[in-house]
Amino acid sequence: MHLSIRQLQAFREVMRTGSISEAARALNRTQPAVSAMIAGLEEELGLALFERQRGRLIKVPEAYFFLDETEAILERLAQSTRTMQEIGNLKEGRLRIACMPASSQFMMPRLVADFVREKPKVKVSLMMRASSVIEEWVASQQYDLGLAETPAPNRALAVETFELRCVCAVRADDPLAEKARLEPQDLSGLPLATLQQDHPNLIATKAAFSAAGADFNQRFELRNFQPALKLVEERLCYCICDPMTAASYYDYQGSNRTLVFKPFDPEVVLSVSILQPAHRPASRLGAAFVELLRDEIERINRMFESVP
Repeated sequence: MHLSIRQLQAFREVMRTGSISEAARALNRTQPAVSAMIAGLEEELGLALFERQRGRLIKVPEAYFFLDETEAILERLAQSTRTMQEIGNLKEGRLRIACMPASSQFMMPRLVADFVREKPKVKVSLMMRASSVIEEWVASQQYDLGLAETPAPNRALAVETFELRCVCAVRADDPLAEKARLEPQDLSGLPLATLQQDHPNLIATKAAFSAAGADFNQRFELRNFQPALKLVEERLCYCICDPMTAASYYDYQGSNRTLVFKPFDPEVVLSVSILQPAHRPASRLGAAFVELLRDEIERINRMFESVP
């Protein structure tokens, strides 16, 4: 069976108006064209929907049943059209995002809030996981995008990488806060909060201290930098952390900041990446959010280049 939308629209108008000529006027089509569509519809269905008596159309009982079906089909089509238009205008759809701990508490929720504020029909799944899990989720297309530490090459992933220059967290009332930039010699022998032993960030930090002949004193070992900032506030240590963590601290502390963040020389970087499935085109909604996320990462990286 090959019914067309135009046939269904013509049938509905004929049922509504009771006349081929009136239906043709409503549809802005010729009377012969509407007559042909009704005849073709009846042929496809294998039954007559109207009896022709003295130039008038008499609706048979089956026509009323088929009208209900026609209304449902046309309404579903109209709804689908509206939905796709909303999706095309970024007003409707679903976005599945996975993010690393450094971005999960403040940066990513703030970006999502900004993104969906004028899009009440957009639904979002936002999950915080370790970078290895995010890589797996995005590669298997369970999630539309992820923000994670840069993974090893993976053909299932489209990867956009950013090298985030780490900064040093110190209390605002600490004498080191007076310096424009901090170096390993400034922190030689002082207690530090760092990531776990095998983490590339810790390895790079230790290498910087070693090259400068400075004493590296790891007092606290953590899974991410967020809790380290509380330890710095308590005067227990210093921390060379990523700028996303630093920017998040500014977000939630506002004017009640105890800490400041100083550029650290030589550069110690945390490599992070926006991950997307390699074998599936991004939705317009996903592409728009990735653009927002990319701009935010670049803004944060510039934010601490020359902190007063």
